[in-house]
Amino acid sequence: MNYVKNAGAVRATRLGLVLALGLGLAACGGGDDQATTAAGPQADAAKPAATAATVISSKVSAMTPDQLREAASKAYNENRLYAPAGDNAMEYYLALRDKVPGDAAVSSALVDLLPMTVIATEQSVARDDFAEAQRLSALIEKADAQHPSLSRLKSSIVAQQQAASQRAVQQQLSAEEEAKKQAELEKQRLADQQKQQQEAARQLAERQTQDRQNAERQAAERQAAERQAAERQAAERQAAERQAAQQQAAQTAAAPARPAAPAASSELRALSTPNPAFPPEALRAAQSGEVQVEFTVAPDGSVSAARVVRSSSRVFDRAAVNAVKRWRFQPVDAPVTTRRTIAFNSGG
Repeated sequence: MNYVKNAGAVRATRLGLVLALGLGLAACGGGDDQATTAAGPQADAAKPAATAATVISSKVSAMTPDQLREAASKAYNENRLYAPAGDNAMEYYLALRDKVPGDAAVSSALVDLLPMTVIATEQSVARDDFAEAQRLSALIEKADAQHPSLSRLKSSIVAQQQAASQRAVQQQLSAEEEAKKQAELEKQRLADQQKQQQEAARQLAERQTQDRQNAERQAAERQAAERQAAERQAAERQAAERQAAQQQAAQTAAAPARPAAPAASSELRALSTPNPAFPPEALRAAQSGEVQVEFTVAPDGSVSAARVVRSSSRVFDRAAVNAVKRWRFQPVDAPVTTRRTIAFNSGG
């Protein structure tokens, strides 16, 4: 029966002592038929347990990197993460890592698959499925010989095998009962593996979706921040341009109007230019200064529109303007606008 052959390593553990007893009975006269019946399980028991060096099938090892990459991706998508033997993502990725060391994508996939393989190994031990547990632990050792769970798993397999052997002796299981149990075990294992791999694939998909959503959210937040920064910079630039325009307008408004060149300024002849009164407060402070006054000489020689253009101190402004208003000039043909600087010397 195929399931007996496939589960030979498991059966050997439980039936070892029973078969030894059967052979002993045959040697004592049980007959050739009993010896022949016991030979089949012994042949299965001779099958060596999987190791890190032998867990990758020769068929998988013979594949090219491109073939391994395609097969690994397909197995991963079809939830064949660590089983069945010879056609699962773990074996394909491990073989691919041997051929292409340092591939970051392969390392990342193995990191994702290792926790699930550890759990599957523990569940195989709990089911007394030692051949599968040894195969899975060999995959783990092949992926990471220093994995923190590896020593515990190996010890658990050995301890459970010993316990199973003792139970086999105590219960004196027949070959037919063990075969039936192994068939049920195989069926349960396949169902459990399918369910476990589907759940693991679902969790992986959820995590990948969450990672993608987080990345999209971060990208959106970054774009929003960049947009806000650009808008803020544009607003600051516009505010600076408005301020510069306002300052320019204020400077233009404050600048004195360029006086029209007096056509007859050279013809102005002063008749009377009394000196300004020295402000008492400036006199007490012994303060000197000067004031430039702009004024217009009317045709009759009188002064009008006198205003201060520049002053070293405002204390002299009123005295300078009052003095200029009293000035008189020789009559002219047309009004003439001109400027004069009046000095205030406290020492004089």
